[in-house]
Amino acid sequence: MDSTTSDPTSAPLRSTASDGLKIVVVGGFGVGKTTMVRSVSEIRPLSTEETMTQASLGVDDASAVREKTTTTVAFDFGRISLDAERVLYLFGAPGQQRFWFLWDRLFSGTLGAVVLVDTRRLEDSWYAIDRLEHHGMPFIVARNNFDDHGHGLDDVRNALSLPEDIPLIDCDARDRASSKNVLITLVNHLYTLATAPQGARS
Repeated sequence: MDSTTSDPTSAPLRSTASDGLKIVVVGGFGVGKTTMVRSVSEIRPLSTEETMTQASLGVDDASAVREKTTTTVAFDFGRISLDAERVLYLFGAPGQQRFWFLWDRLFSGTLGAVVLVDTRRLEDSWYAIDRLEHHGMPFIVARNNFDDHGHGLDDVRNALSLPEDIPLIDCDARDRASSKNVLITLVNHLYTLATAPQGARS
C-alpha cells in the first residue's frame, strides 16, 4: 500500500527533547507497517525496503498482496514529537518469517506495540500476538482497511481470541490522521494500564 498523503515536512529534533518513547508496529507480511510509519512520521522515515526478486518465490507468500514489489528486510523507523520534551520513536518490524529473529531486539525498551492485521490473512497475526504476550508487552490491534476486508471487528476479535480489554480498532495506514489515531489509542491504553489499581493489572 503506497501512501496517498504528501510526505510530512522534515522537522529537526528539538533541543529541549529529553524523553524518548519507543513503540513498535508488528504484523504479517504486507499488512501496511511501512506505510503506517511513513504516513505518520514527522521526518522522512528510515526504511530498509528492498525490491522483491525471484529469490523470494516459495519463501515469502505474496499471494494476497500481488501488487507488492518491495519488502522490509530490517526495520522502518520514524519519529513524532509529542511535546517540547517527549519524542515518540516508531519502529516497523519486518513481517516475513525469515526475519522474525529481529523482533526480540526491536522489542527491547519498547513501551507497547501495534499489531496491524489484514483480515484476508488473519493467521499471519498470531505469531505477533504470541511474541508480545510472551514478552508481557501491552499492545492494541488495528485492522488495516483494504478494499475488501470481509469481516467485522467482532469477527476479528473472536478469530484472534482477543480479550475485551485489548483495544481493537479500524484504520487506514495510508492516512496520517488515521495512523495518528492508532498511536493515540495505544498511548491511552498504556495510560489506562499504568493507572489501574495494582490488583487489576494483568
